[in-house]
This record gives sequence, structure tokens and C-alpha cells, in this order.
Amino acid sequence: MLLPRKMKFAELTVFKSDMDKVLEYLGKNASIQFPETENHSDSHEMTHIKEIIERLKEAVEFLGLEYNIDNNQQDKKNICVPHKDAEKKVNELCAGIEELKKLEYKLFNEKQTIKETINETKAFSRMNMPFYDFENLSYLTLRIGRLDPKDKVLLRESLGKRAVIISLDEDKILAASSKKGRFALDTQLKKLSFEPVTMPKNFRGIPADIINGLNEQYRNTEKELEMLEKDKERLRVQCGKELEQHISSWHTAMIIESLKSRFTETQSLYNFCGWTPSDMLPALIKDLKLLTDGRIAVHAYSPEEVPSIKSGKEKVPVVMKHNAFVKGFEGVVFSYGAPLYGTIDPTPIVAFFFTLMFGIMFGDAGQGFVLMLLGILAGKNKAMKEKFSKFSTVLVSVGISSMIMGLLAGSVFANENALVRPTRFLTEALVGKPMDRILHILPMAGHGGSIIKLLYFFGFTIAIGAVINSLGLIINIFNRCTLKKYKSAFFSKTGLAGLLLFWYALFILIRIILGGKFEPYDLSGLLIPVFSIFFGPVIWRIIKGKKPVFKNNFLIFLIEGFAEILETVSTFFSNTLSFLRVGAFALAHAVFSYVIFFFTDEMARSGVSGAISAALIMITGNVIIILLEGLIVAIQVMRLQYYEFFNKFFIETGAEFAPFRFNNKE
Repeated sequence: MLLPRKMKFAELTVFKSDMDKVLEYLGKNASIQFPETENHSDSHEMTHIKEIIERLKEAVEFLGLEYNIDNNQQDKKNICVPHKDAEKKVNELCAGIEELKKLEYKLFNEKQTIKETINETKAFSRMNMPFYDFENLSYLTLRIGRLDPKDKVLLRESLGKRAVIISLDEDKILAASSKKGRFALDTQLKKLSFEPVTMPKNFRGIPADIINGLNEQYRNTEKELEMLEKDKERLRVQCGKELEQHISSWHTAMIIESLKSRFTETQSLYNFCGWTPSDMLPALIKDLKLLTDGRIAVHAYSPEEVPSIKSGKEKVPVVMKHNAFVKGFEGVVFSYGAPLYGTIDPTPIVAFFFTLMFGIMFGDAGQGFVLMLLGILAGKNKAMKEKFSKFSTVLVSVGISSMIMGLLAGSVFANENALVRPTRFLTEALVGKPMDRILHILPMAGHGGSIIKLLYFFGFTIAIGAVINSLGLIINIFNRCTLKKYKSAFFSKTGLAGLLLFWYALFILIRIILGGKFEPYDLSGLLIPVFSIFFGPVIWRIIKGKKPVFKNNFLIFLIEGFAEILETVSTFFSNTLSFLRVGAFALAHAVFSYVIFFFTDEMARSGVSGAISAALIMITGNVIIILLEGLIVAIQVMRLQYYEFFNKFFIETGAEFAPFRFNNKE
């Protein structure tokens, strides 16, 4: 189709009880575009949803899962709003993970404290100093005294990992803890009627049992952390998928809640509206009525009935309907701009000429096969599909085009001899005369006619330019008429007057090339469109009955008129000759390929080492051509489309249809 799909502006009224499932359906179906509205502050429900999502993300981060809602390509079939028990499930799931997180934090702190205590204790263990001086240590607290043997077990159980209890004899103990744990140690000792004893003044050093006890405690803490890591791994396996589903569903709920805050609401109803393709509207209404048991009202309006469209404040969004081949080139068009609604869609024309010109400039059967293979992999291979799928169709198309051109020019991976025999056989069977190659791009010694063929080839590329320029002008005339801008449609350089001037100039040029000459009537054929462009503003003001006839003074009118004619002639001339670059790049490609072939052929005659060098030259040369020259050719084709085609009619761009959908960008 050469025109965008027709659009409707749909207004929907839905009960609040049905709103979540209606928006869930619309997000999966991607069939409606909501108008832009101002941002609203978060509601209480939105704040609550964000808190749940944040809690889930913290659980995911603690377990070391890499799932990220912002980068995850969600399967729309699995997208759903949270069910009624979802929050309870989240609380149960996160509670267990949070307890594990607290335990890990506690064990890490204990491990660090014990390590610091051990280091300080070791530093003083060999010092010959009074026992009492160890009270000045930064991390270590020591208590020596009497304690009933029955209470030793209670003391160890109550203090746990916070202290080391060492029996000195039957009723005497030495307790060691960190400075942080001193309060807990002293509290428990008082509860159990601990009696401190006074150490002899000549008692010096730290008992080795303390260091051994601390080391044992450190090893036990490490074991507990290892067990905790196993618990995390078990949770990763058991809960990873569930966490992913919860984040996805609550993220969906957040999007839906955000939308609802933008809609008009009453005590029991929501009212909202949006753009949808006309051909999708009947199925959309049918599905929504089934979904809500008929509890929905839908009113559809044509674009011209919408006040914001009539006032020019809003543009009707544009969506195309293309086959797989043309759809692959939508990105080329939309990277420049979306066509206005109701105007001609240039994508099919772009797809054809992009493929044709790339193939002409990059003609090699082997290199084209590589591009085609890369395109297939980009569309099928999982590793490449995520990043390069949008280039799949383009690569396959230009690859096939390059292969066809390569077969005509007799080049396979820059080898000029590989296709000689099959080409001779084919041409002899078809035309009765064997030829080494069907198309001679590179002038060769001994081929006197190859220069003439090369000139014909350059003439063909200029003819492509003339066709593309003409199509751009025709599209502009149609678009201007559709938009009721008749002045620019008929009296401008990109309108009917410019098209007639361009065509008649081409007609004269072709006639002269074929042996004719400039005739007197040609002057009239050129002057009539020139007169229309020059006096177009005046003629239009007369038609519309506007006064004065000259918008500005006559002198300014003359200057503007002459400038417009000069620009028109120079633009048409440069836009057409610009397509000589198609032939020039094709010739450059042929020269580069010939250089690679020449050196490869010469090196291959120098024995085994020469054959290896020849293979390296062949591989390296082809890689350079595919990567570097392929990129340059693609840029040149894009340039020709943008500056020689699009600028004829893309005077004003439209708005691309961007339906509400659940994906990684929402």
C-alpha cells in the first residue's frame, strides 16, 4: 500500500472493576495510542506498588540474580496484573529472604569482629606484660573469675558467638569478647553470680587457649556463612522464576496505575480515549466486550471530527501495513521522519531503490552471500537477534542484490576467473556468443568496447537518479493536493511546474544524445514551467483574489523569482548528477576487487609460501571490503535517499504510531 492505514479516534467508558483487565489486554494487543498528558503525582496505590517492587528488587539483588525489568524482553503472553493473593505471596517470599539477609549481615559482622580480635590478640600474645594491661586493647575484653560448673553451659548458650568461654579449672573460667560485646558478657556474668578474681601481679601474657578459642569461633562462623551461601543457591533455583514473575506483574500494575491516573474517572467509571487503526477497531471492540461481559461503551470518530486535529494542535499518528520485505526498510524512512497522515508512504520505493543501488555499488557474488548469511543469522540466531534483528531483512535483501550484480560482473570474493566458464556457457546458450562476463564495469586492455559499456553503465545510474527525482516530485504533488496546499502543488520547484521543467529538460537531453538537436519549440517547453515557478506567487494571489498582487514590492519579487529559478535549475542538475556516485562506487569496488585478485593470483604462483600469502591476502581483502566498503556504500545509499528523494516531499513530518504496549521500554 502507498498510503498509511486509516485511523480512528476511539473513546472508551469502562467500569472500574474491569479497568485492570482492559488495560492488560490493550498492553498485550498494542492496538491503541493514548494522547500525551501531563505527569500526575503518585497516588497512594502507586506508592504502595513501588514499595513492593523495590522490596522484590532487593530480594533479587541479595540472591545474586541478574534479572532486570528494564532490560528483560518480556513475553507478552506471560504478562499479567497481580492476582488477589499476589501481595501475600510476595510478603511470604520476601520475609524468608530478608531473614536470611539479616543473618548474613550478622555473620559477616561477627566474622569481621572475631578477625580483628584475633589480629590484636596475636599482636600482644608474645609480649611480656602484666595481664591487667590487656584491658587497654581496642577489641578485646577479658574476664577471669569463679563460676559454678553447672552455669558454664548456660553461659555459653546465652552468649553464643559473642564470647569465648575457656575453663581454667573446675570452677574458674576466662571469658573473652570484643569491646562491642562487653555489655552482653558482663550482663550474663552478673545473672549467673560470677565472682571475679584478682590476678597475681606477676602474671604476664595471654593464655594460648584464648587464641585457639577465637580461631575456632572464626572457623565456625565461616562454616555458617558457607551454609548460608548454599541456602541462597537453593533459593535462587527455587524462587528465581517466581521472583521474576512477581516483578513483571507488579511492574505491569505500576504501568496500569500510572495510566489510570491520567484518565477521567467518576465514582464507578473510567473514561479514556486513543488512536487505533480502523481495520483493528472491530476486533478490538469485540474482544473488549467479551472481556467485560458487555460492560463497555466504545465510540469511534474519524480524524477530521477530532477538535485537536482540526485546530492543528495534534497530528494523526501514522502506521504502515507492509510485507516482510518492505517492513525491513521502515527504519530507513522513520529515521528521517514519519510521513503525514493521508500522504504517500515512500517505504516501498525506498526498499526497491535501496536494494538496487546497494547491489550495483557492491557487486560480488561471494561478498553478497556473506551479507545475506549475516542477515539470516541476525533474524534467527538468538545471540544476534536481540541487537541486530532489525537489520535482518535489509542485509538479506542487499546481499541477494549484490550476488546478482556479482554474477553479472563475474566476481566471487574478488576472484575474476571463477565464473568465466559458467558465464561463457550461459551466454552461448542464450545469445549464441560466449562472453567472459555479462557486464564489464572495469575497462580492460584489449576490450575496446568496455569503455563504451562503462559509459552506458554511468548513463544507467543517472537514469536511476532521474526516476528517483521524478518520483519524489510526483509524491510531493500528490501530498500537497491531499493537504489542500495547491499553490506549492502546482507553482513551486517541487510541484507540477518543477516536474514539467525537469521532464522536458531530460527529453531535450535524451534527444540530443540520440542525434537530435535543440528545436525552437523547446524554448516554449522550458519557459512555460519557468514562468509558472517565477510568477507562481502572483498567479496564486490573483486566483485567491488577494491584494496587492505583489506581496512585497516588485523589486523584491524579481530578486526572489530569479533566485528561485536559479536554485531550481542547480538543484535538479546536482540531484541528478549526484547519482553518478552509484557508478563511481561500483567502479571503485571493481578496482579494489581487481587489485586483490591480481596480488592473490601473482602470489599463488610462488610455491607453498606464496599460496599461503595469497590466501591471507584474499581473506584480509574480502573482510576489509565487506566491513569498510559495505558500510561506506550503505551510507551513500542512505544519503541519496535522504537528500535526492526525501527532501522533495518531506517538507513536514508526521507522528509515528506508538501504541501502548508492555515491553522493555515501558
